[in-house]
Amino acid sequence: MAGSRFRYGAWRDGPDPLAPPYDVRAAVDEVGERVLAGDSLRDVLRDLIRRGPRDGRGLDALRERARRMRKEALRRGNLDGAVTRAQQMLDQALSTEREELARRDDDASRFNEAVLDSLPNSTSRAVEELSSYEWASDEARQMYQQILDGLRREVVEQRFAGMKQALENGDMQGVSDMVSDLNDLLAKHARGEDTSDAFAQFMDKHGQFFPDNPANVEELIDSLARRAAAAERLMRSLSPQQQEELSRLMDSALGDGPLRGQLAELTDNLRALRPQLNWGRGERMRGPNDLGYGDATAALGEISELDELLDQLGQQHPGATLDDVDVEMVERQLGRSAGDDVRRLRDLERELRRQGWVTRDAEGLTLSPKALRRLGRTALAKVFDDLSAKRQGQHDLRDAGAAGDLIGSSRRWEFGDEQPLDVVRTIGNAVRRSGPGTVPVRLLPEDFEVAETERRASSAVALLVDLSYSMWLDDRWGPMKQTALALSHLVATQFPQDSLQIIGFGLYAQTMSEAELAAFDPNAEKGTNLQHALQLAGRHLRRHPGSEPVVLVVTDGEPTSHLEPDGEAMFWWPPLPETIRATVHEVDHLTRFGATLNFFMLGEDPGLQRFVGAVAERNGGRVFSPDAAELGRYVVDDYVRARRGRGRGRSAA
Repeated sequence: MAGSRFRYGAWRDGPDPLAPPYDVRAAVDEVGERVLAGDSLRDVLRDLIRRGPRDGRGLDALRERARRMRKEALRRGNLDGAVTRAQQMLDQALSTEREELARRDDDASRFNEAVLDSLPNSTSRAVEELSSYEWASDEARQMYQQILDGLRREVVEQRFAGMKQALENGDMQGVSDMVSDLNDLLAKHARGEDTSDAFAQFMDKHGQFFPDNPANVEELIDSLARRAAAAERLMRSLSPQQQEELSRLMDSALGDGPLRGQLAELTDNLRALRPQLNWGRGERMRGPNDLGYGDATAALGEISELDELLDQLGQQHPGATLDDVDVEMVERQLGRSAGDDVRRLRDLERELRRQGWVTRDAEGLTLSPKALRRLGRTALAKVFDDLSAKRQGQHDLRDAGAAGDLIGSSRRWEFGDEQPLDVVRTIGNAVRRSGPGTVPVRLLPEDFEVAETERRASSAVALLVDLSYSMWLDDRWGPMKQTALALSHLVATQFPQDSLQIIGFGLYAQTMSEAELAAFDPNAEKGTNLQHALQLAGRHLRRHPGSEPVVLVVTDGEPTSHLEPDGEAMFWWPPLPETIRATVHEVDHLTRFGATLNFFMLGEDPGLQRFVGAVAERNGGRVFSPDAAELGRYVVDDYVRARRGRGRGRSAA
């Protein structure tokens, strides 16, 4: 290598191959940001794969490349080139034959001229009638034979990639034997028989015809079926007249031997084994060049493969995964760098699952509980980041025993104490009592200190969130999700003794988990069924009779629907008196149970203002009118302040 010179530059063919793998935590955070902004969870996860993570190439970029390549393939040429070329070669052969006949002065030549003059205009029919014609010109005879030999070669080579040598040697019997054995093998496979041994024997005998070296019958069928489907698509792409011309030319080229019927049988077998391929779909191709049979079918085969690739990259069918994408096909059509992109996206999805950030169900990817906790922590930080730890619900109720929460202080141990020992302060007391340098340090009863704890009053919390379409239209969907996830995380981490139930209400109400709320998509269904939501809230509160009842309602509209006695929802706007009465009836139930309803009113709807004002006066609750961006702060802060007050009240009791 002495004297060799090398030049180095920036990597230009796709993502840097030496770059570190995708940061899955960053990917989860990216998902969280969009979910908290109000986007659909499933849409966000799908977009992560389709567009790729930050600064990455996703399926959409690959799909756009495949779409451009398909357009280019459609402009490659005209599909009727096989017929056009045959016509041009026939005209040249007839012209040469007429020149030879004109130089001869005999009756046979005049008769042949009459035969040529009476040939039909159809190229295929003219070729058929000339099959028994005695050519005067050897050059013309060779031209005519080239029409048949060339088309026969293109038809057979298009079906079987390794046929060139056999056709050059004129071994049509060998081709026929192979196709016959192939049909027998496919028939056994179609009947469900074990074809492992039969396939091995077939490849030992005819393997030279299949340079792609299929590993099993399925791979063999895949390869042959794609080629056969491309030939069928060529026929469907031609006009009826062109179809008839090409079909007759092919029959003439294949002759009267068994090969014509064997190829037809092979097509039927492959169609039955791979019915999902685009057998009957035609294409309109335009271009400056006339494509021969082989080039035309190759172009249509490429277009068909690009169509399949576009479907795989689209990931539109339920349960679609990146494992559905044929990486070899991607590399074959779009290049190695595109295949590497798909592999990276697969690695990202697998890493997300391996690390427990996402799970897969029948409808696709969804966030795992681990990711939802991270999402809730992010939401809480966004809406509550300026509150100190001291304000996050600490209560001054001492003497809670080992089950309480540490509050950072300690006291001297007393007989009967159940609090955990404060080991550091206990040892420190003994050292100070014994004096420096005294070893061993001996503990006396008066040295012991216990860590003080507080007992927190438990609450049953019902958070009622409006899922009506207006919430999404007015950009309140994201703040509502953020608020619910933040409150849920706060309860789980700071007040685990509390029981939180999220209840969403539209035309009907439903209890929802964090995952269901994060994945919930807005719909255009009308209705604000607060009555049904309050019913579900009452059931939740009654399941926790020893806890303080807390009901928080987030809504942007007055009640417009309620449940009829048969359980069906009645919707009407403006609200019916029956709807208002049914809703107030549930408010009274909760009031008698001891629950206070606090409303967080979004928007300035006069009807909503009148309704919540009347309910607050009737129930004793409060009404807040925050901006959507401040909703989370209002709800969480109100919950924490209310809990602190309840905890201290019980302490005094």
